[in-house]
Amino acid sequence: MACTIAVAGKGGTGKTTFCGMLIDWLCRNGKGPILAVDADANANLNEVLGVEVEITLGEIREMVAHADAGDGVIPPGMSKQDFMDYKFSTALIEEDDFDMLVMGHTQGKGCYCFVNGLLQTEIQKLEGNYRYMVVDNEAGMEHISRGVLPSVDYLILVSDCSRRGIQAVARIAELSEELKLQPKKLGLIVNRAPDGVLNDGVREEIERSGLELLGVIPQDSTIYEYDSLGKPTAYLPDDNSARRAINTIVEKLFN
Repeated sequence: MACTIAVAGKGGTGKTTFCGMLIDWLCRNGKGPILAVDADANANLNEVLGVEVEITLGEIREMVAHADAGDGVIPPGMSKQDFMDYKFSTALIEEDDFDMLVMGHTQGKGCYCFVNGLLQTEIQKLEGNYRYMVVDNEAGMEHISRGVLPSVDYLILVSDCSRRGIQAVARIAELSEELKLQPKKLGLIVNRAPDGVLNDGVREEIERSGLELLGVIPQDSTIYEYDSLGKPTAYLPDDNSARRAINTIVEKLFN
């Protein structure tokens, strides 16, 4: 069974960039095979990693959930399970160093319990093929709370360098307790710190939250430039200050 690493935080804090660079570090350091799962409704982990997405699991879920309406999505004589298996095979993006699934977002109404159950079964089948599964979550961790994704071994919370950002990830930590995730490791990473330094107010808020500070990533203009040009930030040069900081953090966690 894969070791599951869940990365969570408010939108715009850089958690997806961190997630992509974590995956890149795991690949570079022979920790594969890796399964990357983009579970954020605003899915863009593929852009950080430089891969194309043809179909999301949310889109497959919609197809199956509405099949009984007579829309003819599932071919005659094919069961929902067989159709799901087939579509899953097309949704799995296979790269040299990692594979990737994009959960996507469900737009429709109604009960999706049956289809969520199929998703859970398929992911359980897949995870046995990987050493690590890295999940880029939205703040609410919807797919984990619904039981679609497996239990969490590492929960990494990413915040920007502000008191309100720390307060937001502290609420996510409280949610993880309510969900009884009980990760082996739960910690905080503060991103975009000016010169890589936290001021006293932010440090006080971290202490008040009770979160373990895993590391600090400095504000870096190259990440902004890469994003503006549509270049995958996982390809940042080795001497980039943000990459160096992230490498230091993950080396402590996974070496």
